[in-house]
Amino acid sequence: MDVNQATTSPDRDGGRAASGRTTPPDVTAGAVPMGPAPAEARTDVDTERLGRLLGDPGLTWFVDRVRQRMARGRPLTGSVTLSAPEESQRRAAERLLGRAPRTSGSLGIRLDTVDEILRRSGVSPGGLAAAVVALAGPVVLHAETRNREEQAWEEAYAPLGILDAELAHWAERIRGDGLVRRLARTPEAAVPLVEAAVRALRALPASPPTSRATFAARNLSGAHALDEGTPLATLVLSGIRCLTGFPDGSGAQWRREAWASAGLLKDDLSSTVLTLNLRGTPALAWMADAGEPTVLTLRSLTGRAPVAPGLAGTVHICENPAVLSAAADTLGRECPPMVCIQGQPSAAALTLLRDQSSRGARLLCHGDFDWGGVRIATALARSVPWRPWRYTAAEYRAAATAVVGAPNLTGLPAATPWDPALAVALAECGVRVEEEMVLNDLLTDLGTGSR
Repeated sequence: MDVNQATTSPDRDGGRAASGRTTPPDVTAGAVPMGPAPAEARTDVDTERLGRLLGDPGLTWFVDRVRQRMARGRPLTGSVTLSAPEESQRRAAERLLGRAPRTSGSLGIRLDTVDEILRRSGVSPGGLAAAVVALAGPVVLHAETRNREEQAWEEAYAPLGILDAELAHWAERIRGDGLVRRLARTPEAAVPLVEAAVRALRALPASPPTSRATFAARNLSGAHALDEGTPLATLVLSGIRCLTGFPDGSGAQWRREAWASAGLLKDDLSSTVLTLNLRGTPALAWMADAGEPTVLTLRSLTGRAPVAPGLAGTVHICENPAVLSAAADTLGRECPPMVCIQGQPSAAALTLLRDQSSRGARLLCHGDFDWGGVRIATALARSVPWRPWRYTAAEYRAAATAVVGAPNLTGLPAATPWDPALAVALAECGVRVEEEMVLNDLLTDLGTGSR
């Protein structure tokens, strides 16, 4: 029912009661959720009579609807309707408007009518809006709330501003994709989360590599700060992937390798690197004399008594173990020093190659001619400088023409900073050339030392 006009005085208890105009009456608990002291409320509101009119528990729904309209900045005109009202709500509307509502159907109250009653009776000369503020506290516009919240988020993101290079792009991305908002939920929770993530990422990659727990104990709130599944671990791992160029993936093994790409390890034994004909210790010399591949662990390279391979003038880097194995079979002890990174370079591989590079070794790199291969090579270049070993546009075009039945190239394109023309050639030819398909050329280079 829509009640449009008041027919009796809004104060049905008889006459004009003595008004207390400073403090609202003690309204029944739960009737209207009271806000903070209504500093914005008009002082000419008759709060005692207002409490009897709008403070009735049966009108709580009405006051809430009015506040919602005010918060949205909508005018207080038209009607508000309550479907399936209780009898107490109908009686409260009758006392407010002076007309008995229908006994069935919805209950409607015109806002203009209530505004006029409040003004005409002197209960609230400022009308309905002033009365609601006096009764239930100031109303904050939704737009203002949103603005304050956005400002709080901007302040939470502020530490990201000190990141540079690849991490600056990551910072912009997570602002847009909502990762921090999903992890933290509120700006207040985001502040320490972002600060800790920035602190961790600025200390990476870890050199020498170390366990995740040790790194967290040294740089964060404690050894468990980067435990699997924590919001901080999720955020830092996202930044690591941008920092090292680690590819997309999933699963526990993928996460371990992603952490290891920045030098953070589960342990120092599971990270290994495959080598051939490195020398410098009796054990390495023995294997090199036999021309047999050697597996070095990170522990052996960084432990209490680290293996120290002697400086190799040139180190050939390949992506796939089949290449190193074929070199050992074909050339044996005559093969120049080789390192196989076996996909994304492990912490052990990076430790070994950084050591060789820092001492002046010339690193030559080859990989699969596909988008995954060039991403691996690009990630490696962030850690150590290398030169292409038959890994340019010219070699790819020649191989793509010579190889019969090469599979189609799949995946998302990637840049090739060492030879921008290679990315263009890959896109144009559209075939994948794996290292094994050009193995004879690689073995020729290794046998003659022509590269």
